[in-house]
Amino acid sequence: MSGLFRRRVFLTESDVRPRYDVVVIGGGGHGLAIAYYLARNHGVRDVAVFERSYIGAGGSGRNTTVLRANYKTPETIPFFKASFDLYRTLSQELDFNMLLSQRGLLWLAHSEASLRVQRERALLNQAFGVETEFVGPDEIGDICPVLDLSGGGKRPVLGAAWHPPGAIIRHDAVVWGYAAAAQRHGVHVHQGVEVTGVVQERRRCVGVETSHGPVAAGKVVCAVGGYVTPVAAMAGIRLPIVTHPLQAFVTEPVKPVLDRIVASADLLVYISQSARGELLAGAEIERYTSYSTRSTWAFLSEAASRCIDLFPFMAKLRILRQWTGLCDMTPDYSPLMGVTEIEGFYLNAGWGTWGFKATPIAGVTMAELVATGKVPALIAPFALTRFRDDRAVSERASAGTH
Repeated sequence: MSGLFRRRVFLTESDVRPRYDVVVIGGGGHGLAIAYYLARNHGVRDVAVFERSYIGAGGSGRNTTVLRANYKTPETIPFFKASFDLYRTLSQELDFNMLLSQRGLLWLAHSEASLRVQRERALLNQAFGVETEFVGPDEIGDICPVLDLSGGGKRPVLGAAWHPPGAIIRHDAVVWGYAAAAQRHGVHVHQGVEVTGVVQERRRCVGVETSHGPVAAGKVVCAVGGYVTPVAAMAGIRLPIVTHPLQAFVTEPVKPVLDRIVASADLLVYISQSARGELLAGAEIERYTSYSTRSTWAFLSEAASRCIDLFPFMAKLRILRQWTGLCDMTPDYSPLMGVTEIEGFYLNAGWGTWGFKATPIAGVTMAELVATGKVPALIAPFALTRFRDDRAVSERASAGTH
């Protein structure tokens, strides 16, 4: 019988070497994608990824699995469209089933102000070749019949931006797919190894201190999600980032009932159904700052109430579990990508509530920057210096819910 099965070893352990050409701090989707594309696209294989816990332990394993490209600025739309396009064929590229499921995303509006935002979103998306259209209540009812258009009798649905390509994908599979593929290309993936310091000589990064000893490196990339502020501080870099918790929950599994992703800009909640039948719901970031991943009753009660306003049948479901991730929020809600004031120390941060959606293109562009020294056009607007130059990229209209 053993001949009928293909046995695969996805990750193997390697000794930490005293030197690598490139060190990537953070073993989430972004860090692993950067390492993979360095090896695959540029032949830079002497790369180590250091993760203090297990791969995907941070934001990559605590998000809500939604993929979309319907952003709100001329800078972010092409970037996330490129990422979405890469996701379409990622399972085949990495030889790892990621359970991509196209659902279509409805972004609801319950007020005149939100209606204007969703109309603008649809028009701007269309200008950049992203499939989004504005739809009214009748069309919304056809697209998602189980949705209560009265909003529980409190906030009637007035219209929505309809994004047919919107999808969900298995987040753990994305992490493991990149990790296994990177390792096949020669990358070392070190779990349980913490970076405790950044070593510099005359304002140039030359390596890191780790829980396994010093490691020299030609270049170092910081891709640690919500923990970027303390890691950057090791290099003496102060960032315009504040970390906030973001919570979510799932219900007990039920038969397929919701084949769309539904987000509400006014109720600040979004709902989808997982491949296992769970109804998954998330909301906005918590207003307080914290590195705690403890979940709260306040979130659960408020988010559940909003879900029931949109989908009354959810009132009968039991909560299966809830969790919390950390979001590194910039003042303009757009990422920080590129070089820093420390030569050889690169930053991939500020992903807020949508870092998972950017995983493939962040990997491609950051790998190109590290390998060639040239800033790709897609990430040029997200430089750390944009705040000094008064060139903020405001994406707050795409936040709030996910």
